[in-house]
Amino acid sequence: MFSHLPAPESEIIQKRPLKEDIFDVLHEKIISGTYKPGDWLRQDDIATQLGVSMTPVREALDLLVSAGLAERVPYRGVRVREMSTKDVVEAYGLRLVLEAVISQEAARNITSGQVADLDNILEKMKKHETLQDVSSERQSSREFHTAVAEATRNDLLIKLYAVVTNAFPDWLLYEALFRYPELLADSMLSTYKEHVAIVDALKKRDGERAMQKSIEHLMESGKWLAEYLDIPAELILEKEEQVSTLMKKTKK
Repeated sequence: MFSHLPAPESEIIQKRPLKEDIFDVLHEKIISGTYKPGDWLRQDDIATQLGVSMTPVREALDLLVSAGLAERVPYRGVRVREMSTKDVVEAYGLRLVLEAVISQEAARNITSGQVADLDNILEKMKKHETLQDVSSERQSSREFHTAVAEATRNDLLIKLYAVVTNAFPDWLLYEALFRYPELLADSMLSTYKEHVAIVDALKKRDGERAMQKSIEHLMESGKWLAEYLDIPAELILEKEEQVSTLMKKTKK
């Protein structure tokens, strides 16, 4: 008669959905360059390679599309996303604007619980040191920035930020670490320190400093876009100057 009672909390085992495990495998293959921009991700091939059914593979591909790493082409399937220079520059410019707005809003509205969540994410990122950690590093970084956006408690801003971050090719920047492994240690350490600086400003509810540190952090990505993705530096600089001018006008 007790069969429908919930099990004690200690007896409940949280089982991770198979689609998430498959997503992680494909995610790492994309970041490491095993799958390159434009490569087709065939459900049947992936299912055979991983020894799973088609359903979780299809769900994992949906997750890749949602994360901005892949795109679905009608009547053809899913492929690793290709991005034009125009796409990258536009996404970079929008990220700069949103980071400026979000950091200030987050400084005003962040809760102690959300600060604790950010500290926990930082603890995870602190342990990332090897090429095998790059996929986890990217996911933790995205988790970090999403948590900052959620700290604004502005639903529309959170949704807009999700759309723009999915359009930003951060996965291509992480892929560069596999091509230039000598950059790994300094890159991960710098990213960690930049994130710490952002959290410190949020803890003090210092919106101006949070904005400054967030913009500086993203501009480091701008340097990588120019150096490792061959995005013309003048286009990157143009977007940075536009945002800088906008922020100066806002302060007046």
